[in-house]
Amino acid sequence: MNKGELVDKIAEKASVTKKEADAVLTAAIDSIMEAVAEGDKVTLVGFGSFEPRKRQAREGRNPKTGEAMTIPETTAPAFSAGKMFKEKVSQ
Repeated sequence: MNKGELVDKIAEKASVTKKEADAVLTAAIDSIMEAVAEGDKVTLVGFGSFEPRKRQAREGRNPKTGEAMTIPETTAPAFSAGKMFKEKVSQ
């Protein structure tokens, strides 16, 4: 399912226009991204949690040359599925 198909489903289930559904979905995604980028955790009960996670600096290898290199520390977004979401998928 892509974003367009998701907008169609939301519009159908919420009885709103596709334009309104797209605006709400875009606003929700943007708000989640902004919060996580600021270091906050966003929890949607039953669905899951979005949070920033630190990745330690580590030793890696250049795949072309095999030369050892240091991969710097970074922060990446992470998602953890909630209990209801896990149960729904496992059925």
